[in-house]
Amino acid sequence: MKFGKEFKSQMVPEWHEAYMDYQLLKNLLKDIHHSRKETNPPPTNNYPSGLTRTLSHYRVFSGLTTVQRSISMRSTSSSHHEDIDNHPIVVNNVKGIDGQDGYVTTYLRTKEDDGEQERLYFNSLDIEFNKVNRFYKVKVDEVMKRADELDKQMNALIAFRIKVDNPKHAWFETAVDIDHLASSVASSTKGLSTSISSPGRRPSKRMADHMDKIDEDRSLRGMRTEESEEPEEAEEPEKPEVSDELASGDHGTKEVKHSSRQVVPEVTISSSAMTTTNNKLITGRPPSLEILNRVTINKPADTPLPTIKNVFNVPVDTNMKFTKENLSKVEDQLRKAFAEFYNKIRHLKSYSFLNILAFSKIMEKYDKITSRNASKSYLKMVDNSYIGSSDEVISKLLDRVEATYIKHFADGNRKKGLNTIRPRVKKEKHKVTASLGFFAGCTVALIFALILAVRTRKIVEKDGHEQYMETLFPLYSFFGFIVLHMLFYAGNIYFWKKYKINYQFIFGFKAGTELGYREVLLLSFGLSVLALASIHANLDMEIDPKTNDYKQLTELLPLLLVILIFVIMICPLNIIYRSSRYFFLTCAIHTFFSLLYKVVLSDFFVADQFTSQVQSFRSIEFYICYYSSGDYKLRQHGCNNNTTYNVFTYILAPLPFWWRMLQCVRRFFEEKDAIQGWNSLKYFAIVVSFVTRTAYGKNKSDEWYVIAWVTSVVAGIVATYWDIVFDWGLLNRKSANPWLRDKLIVPYKSVYYAAIALNVLLRFSWIQMVLDLEVPFLHEQSMIAVIAILEIVRRGVWNFFRLENEHLNNVGKYRAFKSVPLPFNYEDDEEDD
Repeated sequence: MKFGKEFKSQMVPEWHEAYMDYQLLKNLLKDIHHSRKETNPPPTNNYPSGLTRTLSHYRVFSGLTTVQRSISMRSTSSSHHEDIDNHPIVVNNVKGIDGQDGYVTTYLRTKEDDGEQERLYFNSLDIEFNKVNRFYKVKVDEVMKRADELDKQMNALIAFRIKVDNPKHAWFETAVDIDHLASSVASSTKGLSTSISSPGRRPSKRMADHMDKIDEDRSLRGMRTEESEEPEEAEEPEKPEVSDELASGDHGTKEVKHSSRQVVPEVTISSSAMTTTNNKLITGRPPSLEILNRVTINKPADTPLPTIKNVFNVPVDTNMKFTKENLSKVEDQLRKAFAEFYNKIRHLKSYSFLNILAFSKIMEKYDKITSRNASKSYLKMVDNSYIGSSDEVISKLLDRVEATYIKHFADGNRKKGLNTIRPRVKKEKHKVTASLGFFAGCTVALIFALILAVRTRKIVEKDGHEQYMETLFPLYSFFGFIVLHMLFYAGNIYFWKKYKINYQFIFGFKAGTELGYREVLLLSFGLSVLALASIHANLDMEIDPKTNDYKQLTELLPLLLVILIFVIMICPLNIIYRSSRYFFLTCAIHTFFSLLYKVVLSDFFVADQFTSQVQSFRSIEFYICYYSSGDYKLRQHGCNNNTTYNVFTYILAPLPFWWRMLQCVRRFFEEKDAIQGWNSLKYFAIVVSFVTRTAYGKNKSDEWYVIAWVTSVVAGIVATYWDIVFDWGLLNRKSANPWLRDKLIVPYKSVYYAAIALNVLLRFSWIQMVLDLEVPFLHEQSMIAVIAILEIVRRGVWNFFRLENEHLNNVGKYRAFKSVPLPFNYEDDEEDD
């Protein structure tokens, strides 16, 4: 793979715009190359007549040792002209208008034929480098600030541990033995400015074998993991030693360093600070417990109990309770914070590595095209800049984070700690693809068999067909809606991955546990096989003459299949993608109790999916009524005449929209965002339209007809406008792409226009319900299923563009990491704020 493609594939998606624009600079070099070819065409190989080689091949051999003599002679006689002949640029460090340091390259050969083009190239090169260098500096400052915060959190954690565990040793006084994250790199930080101004190492030497380095850097973006196997130290955990290089291939930058990784020096403790207990040597002394007087435990209102207390203005108890349970919660929060922090540092190292390598590659291309030696001067500046000189600080910080995590959150077990803190890489399994092919083939075969059975046995013409469509068809259509929705979700995942939309980060999936499109397809085809097989068993249209009813077992098949799905969803065993099942159940519970839980994107995304499964909720209601009536063996039911059933019909249809409205209400009060208030009104309008359409379907009066039309048109127009403008970010008149938006991930504008038209068309598919349109060859239940299918199709299209817009928002804000709340709150920090 060429470097440009590899460079793009290794980027942190949300930082895409902060990377060097390699393609832009490459295009400028192509222009220089074409201009040179036109100005100085390459000489043709016109050999003398009768010869197949040039005359130089027939001259006297000059010898091998003359090369060394000629080099020494040139070094003494031409040293004065070296800078003029081989260094056509001068790079200076200047202060910009905004007061920030920047680098400006002066091209010394502007009077030559291609001088203006090369000057333009170096101007663009400076812009790209200054952009990269400043962004890196901002991110390093953020990392160091976060390290300072975690340093204070660890002090509080260790004091909290002492208070809970109450260890009794004579040396427990007030000294501190803690893995200070920010202080451990303070000396490197102070010396950073000196290292920036001092001469650096030669980049050309550091950057040999570019593609080999890129191959090793794959692990930084989750493409490869090659962890060294180390024996587990379970019996007597020891303090982990930091290796001379990154512990495994996960870091991928061990060849591209400004200096070899330094081993973090062990802290030497005097003999007075040591004591022996139970034949074990204990070193160091704990932090002062006075720190607990200045901290409180953060209790965010993102769970039901704090939410209820906030609503009723019940004061929250901020006093710390020194219990094992609270200690476990604090450790769990800090464990997540350290893992996210570690991930951010690794991405920062990857950012530095890739950009420095890209500048090296582009300058080598420049030298090759122009036959100059400008890369030496420019890469020397890169090496001495902030991004080129601060790698040691980040490397040392990364080591300290590893050591701290292993010591305090993995009981000193290095293998366990590294396996936990490093993001897992999801590996594609051949058995998934094989199983997918098997179930897909079974699905196709069963569909064809079903069509043939209906045609050959003339089931449509039999008397029991009407009963079947009124009873079993609504039961089995429930599985069809779910399978179709899963198929569209699998397609969404495929295109999200294809267009580099970071859906794993947006949804908050744990690294390595997210489902790929193959796994989702496997689940959907597996469910379709079970549903189709039970349909085949239920194709009898005639009552058994002996019992005057249908077979009880086959009539119970739909209910048994629903029970099986429910059991699998809540199964505690680690089978059938337990982490994904529990993630979905968690989001569903948060949706059901919308006002009690803090709303995150995954929660309201699942709620939006529920709004497109209204007919599935009605099917669940029908399941309960049909099987509880006791007439299922006769394929009869009195649900339409049941008052309770009719009341719940009004409730269940708009219920998903009600949940979504409550989520918007909570976000409105928490975030003080007026957009969420308007969004809640949109969902309220949809709730009203559903109620009025249901009432019209029951009564068929002229009054309800008018009310249903008015409410449905208003809700449809508002919802369609909201989909396109707010959810997708389109219909911007002043954008670079007419009536779309400035940034588009899909390269074809026609796709966006088609999606807009399709969304408008499918949003108004409810018109059939109001106009009572009848299709001669479709049963009423079939028509209802078609309308439900069209809504699922609309939702599948909506999903892709909704996440595309969210991804672009993250890119615009360079938001590539989750904000993990910290357990302790310092009073000093509150006063500073």
